[in-house]
Amino acid sequence: MPSHLIFGIFLVLLAGAMCGNCMTPLRGVRNWKWENAWLIFSFVSLLLIPSVLAVVTIPHLTRVYFQVSLNDLLVPLLFGAGWGIAQVLFGISVVNLGMALGFSIIVGLGALFGTLVPVLVQRRELLATPQGSLLLTGTAVMLAGVAVCGYAGRERERSEVSGAARRVSGYGVALALAVLCGVLAPMVNFALAFGENVARQAVQLGAAPANAPFAVWPVALAGGFIPNAGYSMYLLSRNRSWSAFRTVWPETGYSALMGLLWMGAVALYGVATRFLGTLGTSTGWGLYQIFMILAANGSGLLMGEWAEATRGSVRVLLAGLALLAVATVLMSIANL
Repeated sequence: MPSHLIFGIFLVLLAGAMCGNCMTPLRGVRNWKWENAWLIFSFVSLLLIPSVLAVVTIPHLTRVYFQVSLNDLLVPLLFGAGWGIAQVLFGISVVNLGMALGFSIIVGLGALFGTLVPVLVQRRELLATPQGSLLLTGTAVMLAGVAVCGYAGRERERSEVSGAARRVSGYGVALALAVLCGVLAPMVNFALAFGENVARQAVQLGAAPANAPFAVWPVALAGGFIPNAGYSMYLLSRNRSWSAFRTVWPETGYSALMGLLWMGAVALYGVATRFLGTLGTSTGWGLYQIFMILAANGSGLLMGEWAEATRGSVRVLLAGLALLAVATVLMSIANL
């Protein structure tokens, strides 16, 4: 396996581990409500860090944006806004459907569309090759792994409520929102894949090719900031929780750490796509989702989240994680 591919997979692995654990600091927030922490998280991850990274890594950043067309900027901005809506819907979906079912629907659809759409639009001819067949097979195995992990989580939720199924008011609406979220979730990947003109212009003005995605993120994630910040401020007003900001520490630190981990993961993923070959934003996205799920579930096991689950549920979870490991191998080989 070429060294550049190994390095790219390593970066995606690290990115998935960071993203899978980026919400862990939220456990330390005691005096704030969710919306307080989310507003700070959104500001740090979607505005502050992307802007700093772009200024540091992209020479002549202002010229990059002035020398591309308005359409080149609007495409990643609108995709970012679509992803931002998905972030809001994610929180609503998991509350109404439960973490296991909501997460499996959203991540499954997000992984499917995020993996296949870039290659269908940009490299459709590759699907008829052995490389494309491996990608499609790996995607199918990945979806099976997500479904099995989701089933295991659902069984754990059932055992936690003594075998009673979760009763959801407006289940159909909640399910529709989860599906919509899954469709919109990979738009952050589309912003990178279809923001290629911005990245290309950055390289022409002196940016290192590996750093080119840093020119796209400030535009795309600014679009994502709008719905995230808007929903947070709506909740802050509705719940009258603005006053909670009087407590500054350690809540601000935990919220900022969430943003650092999430944006760090996105930044590493963007760099990794440059080392993964012609299918970088397709196999890279699939691997990113796989490693994120592996990291999140691995941390959950270590932190005792499955301590009350039945042995059968844990075995199903391990089977799902094994399928994701197989998908990782298949998608890695697809890049050779």
